[in-house]
This record gives sequence, structure tokens and C-alpha cells, in this order.
Amino acid sequence: MGPVLAGVLQLLALIGALALAYVPLGNYMAKVFSSERHWRVEKWIYKGIGADPDTEMRWASYLRGVLAFSVAGVLFLYLLQRLQGSLPGSLGFSSIEPAQAFNTAASFVSNTNWQSYSGEQAMGHVVQTAGLAVQNFVSGAVGIAVAMALVRGFARSRTGELGNFWADLVRGTVRVLVPAAAIAAVVLVACGALQNFSGIHEVGQFMGGSQQWNGGAVASQEAIKELGTNGGGYFNANSAHPFENPTPFTNLFEIFLILVIPLALTRTFGIMVGSVKQGYAILGTMVTIWVGFVALMMWTEFAHHGPALQAAGGAMEGKEARFGVGGSALFGVSTTLTSTGAVDSFHSSFTGLGGGITMLGMMLGEIAPGGVGSGLYGMLIMAIIAVFIAGLMVGRTPEYLGKKIGAREMKLAACYILVTPALVLIFTAASMALRTPPNSMLNSGAHGFSEVLYAFTSASNNNGSAFAGLNANTDWFNTTTGLAMLLGRFVPMVFVLALAGSLAEQKPVPTTAGTLRTEKPLFTGLLVGAILIITGLTYFPALALGPLAEGLA
Repeated sequence: MGPVLAGVLQLLALIGALALAYVPLGNYMAKVFSSERHWRVEKWIYKGIGADPDTEMRWASYLRGVLAFSVAGVLFLYLLQRLQGSLPGSLGFSSIEPAQAFNTAASFVSNTNWQSYSGEQAMGHVVQTAGLAVQNFVSGAVGIAVAMALVRGFARSRTGELGNFWADLVRGTVRVLVPAAAIAAVVLVACGALQNFSGIHEVGQFMGGSQQWNGGAVASQEAIKELGTNGGGYFNANSAHPFENPTPFTNLFEIFLILVIPLALTRTFGIMVGSVKQGYAILGTMVTIWVGFVALMMWTEFAHHGPALQAAGGAMEGKEARFGVGGSALFGVSTTLTSTGAVDSFHSSFTGLGGGITMLGMMLGEIAPGGVGSGLYGMLIMAIIAVFIAGLMVGRTPEYLGKKIGAREMKLAACYILVTPALVLIFTAASMALRTPPNSMLNSGAHGFSEVLYAFTSASNNNGSAFAGLNANTDWFNTTTGLAMLLGRFVPMVFVLALAGSLAEQKPVPTTAGTLRTEKPLFTGLLVGAILIITGLTYFPALALGPLAEGLA
């Protein structure tokens, strides 16, 4: 079997598995977030944190809950790292330096999981499990909660109430992420992933010295790392490490975990707003972009020139022989079109245009299908903008799901889409203009610029993957990427929740013959075009200086 055929078959198998899980998982999550019943374990949690899950919140109260919980998470994780040297199970590692501790705390709480350290050489068992793994669950649950608040904004009318943040947070964790991650961890262990609490082992003799290998609760963290679209690896090699991702099957299984919840949430959305077809329209937009990016990536990586690349069957530099070009391309696109950031190959080693595709996937806002929760609310914001564009073309007041899109709604949507590009371009420009930050680049020229552009694109979009080659463990990059992660995560949430509150207060608008049918394929095409055009106009100059210049050289 040729490598191209193998890549296509992997793609088809993945689509089949996702199709099988779509309806049952989407229906289940709709029941979870619509139920009025609380599980006993959930009642214990509510009692412990002093929350009343039955109290409805307006958008400002909901936002205060999100921010208070996230601030507490940053402080806890920061202190846990600073005290690591005094904790049991530290494996002899010292406490993390302040700038890096801040960066890591901001990273995991914001669902970014950017890592400027080598996990097996810096973090002990307590920080990995009680700190990083816990944030993998709850940061993903925060994203789902905000998405549910926006969905209720569309579904409800004549009220500003959006549900209860604490109930949504606990249900997303207890009823969705924990059981799914437990099943996924068992599958990974059965396939050879590591799961223990052993220490550091001296293994073999290599070039006159020994190699050290760490044990750890790898499979359980790997499961929620992918399922919660987090991405932080237990080891520095991330999902290219055989302890995290042992076989081609686990590679495909991990891609499935990355995509399954963001895609199924479109079904949840359709059920909760009373129109499954609306969910299919959003799903169709996500899948169209994802399949298009996969096809482009495989083409750029398989379109090799020269006898060495032909003998290897593709551009194999930086890729795992276990997964090949097809598996690496599929993983790379899926992880950058979501907010996962996990990697099974070095994106810096992709072809010039291939590296640009991973970058562009993040620049779209990671909405195809995006992160757990964040992908859905990001796509719904883009749907509002597409409806507004259509309204301008026909001279009609734009409406979406029975709600008028007026000046207030458009201002909030516009602010949402401007935050991330501003962070990416300002921080990249500052890094290239100052004297010392460029010293962190391994390469010069277009590729070196791509390293910096990729870093801030990844941080600001809460992705977490790196282009490699950039030494990000400096005070400048630890501080600026940490700020980019926090601002890129929580400032857009302000606009999403304010928009949800505005929509919930409206009375429904009756459908007429002039209403744009947003459940039709025509709207899906309009939405895809709006996403690509807006992104292209925003980022094309920066892309032209980096991956496009390198790819066309």
C-alpha cells in the first residue's frame, strides 16, 4: 500500500468513526446541559464550593464566575510549581522559576497548554497530576460552559438569564469529560501507553553514557489532553513520544478524541435551539474547512521533489516513521484547527507551505471544529457576521435564529474577532523590532520570522503547539506569551457572554419569505467564504513575510 493511499484510508476511517459518535454524543450533551436534576456527587461539589446550581445568572454574573474560577486556577497552579521542590513525588526536580511558572499557569488555565519546558526534565508527579491534569479537565469545561451560555442566548427570549456557570462547569466535567477520558485512558493503556507513578530509570548505555526515562500517569493525561483540546504533553516530544502515542492506531484514536466533542457540540446546539438542521449547517462549515485543509496539507507534504524525498515517500524530516506523512498531516491539521496544540511531528519541519497551513488553521480562530466549546461559540460569532454581510447585500435587517442582529450585537461580534489578530500582530512586531527577542530564533530569514509568528499565533489563539526552533524559555517570551494566552482566552469570552445576554433579552422575530435560510447549503458556503476572506485580509501580510515567502522561494 502506498503512503498516499494509506493517508486517504486513515482519513476515511476517521470520518466514519466521527459520524458514528456524532448523534449519540451530541444528544447526550444536550440532555446534560438541559437537565434540572443534579447527581449526588455534583451536590457534594456544590456544597463544598458554596454554589447554588439552581440560581439563574445574567451575563455579568456568569462572567464573574468564569473569571473568579480562572484566577483561582492560575494562582493555585503557580504556587504548586513554585513549591514543587518541597513537595513529595517531585522526582528530585527543583521549583519552577517565576516567569516560567506564570507562563505555565496561564497556559493550562487558558486551555492553551503551551510549554516552554521539557516535561520529563521539569515537572514531578504532583504538579503533573494534581496541577496540569486537573486544569486539562476544568479549562475544557469552562469553554463548554461559555458555549452553552451563548446557545441559551439564542434559545431563550425576553430574559437575560443564561443558566448557572457552576452547574455548567461541574456537569461538563463530571458527566462529559471525566467518563469519556476514563474510557479513552483504558484504550491507550491497552495499546501500550504508559500509566504508573514510577521514578526515573537509567536505561542502557548510549555513546558511553546512560539514558534516563521517567514514568508517570501518562495515559490518563494523554486522554484528557486530546479530549479537552488541551495539548500539553507529559514528555517534551509530546504525541510523537512512544509512551504517549505508541502505534498508528493510537495516533488515529487521538485525532478522533481531539475532534469528537467539538463536532458533536453542533448537534447539541441544534437540539437546544430547536432546529437540528441549524446544527448541521454549522457542522457542514466546520467539516468543509477541515477536509479542505487536510487535502491541502497532504498535497504539500506528498508533492515532494528530488530523489531523497521520493525514496522516503514524502517529506519525512521531523516526522515519526510510525505515522508517516499521511498520519502526521492529518494530526497536524486537526490539532491546529482545534485549540489542542498536541503534535506528533515537528511543524517546523513541514514544507514551507505546509507550515503555513498549520499557522492559517490557528489564524481562522480555531473554529473548524475548534476547541471544546470555544470552537462552537467562535463559529457562531462568524455566523452572525456572515448574516450581517448577507443583510447588507439585500438591504434587510439581519436575523439569525429568530434574533435581530443590530448595532450592539455587531459591535460585540466585531470586538470578538479583532482581539486575537491584534495580540498576534502586536506581539510579533514587538518581538522582531526589539534587540534581544530575535536571539531566540534558531533560523534566520523567513523561517525564523515564522517561528515567532507561529508562537504568538499559537498563544493568542489558545492552541499551544510550537513551530520548534524558537527558545521560548526567556523572560520576554514567557511573559508575553503568558499575557497573550490570558488575554486571548478571557477577553473574547467577555464579548461572547455580553452577546449572549443581549440575544436572550430579545423577543423572537417571526420567519418571513425574506428571512435568510441559515440551515441551507448556500449559507454554509457564505459562512466558509466569510471566514476565509476575513482571515486572509487580516493575516496575509504577515503570512507573506513568513511561510509564503519560504514556500515560494
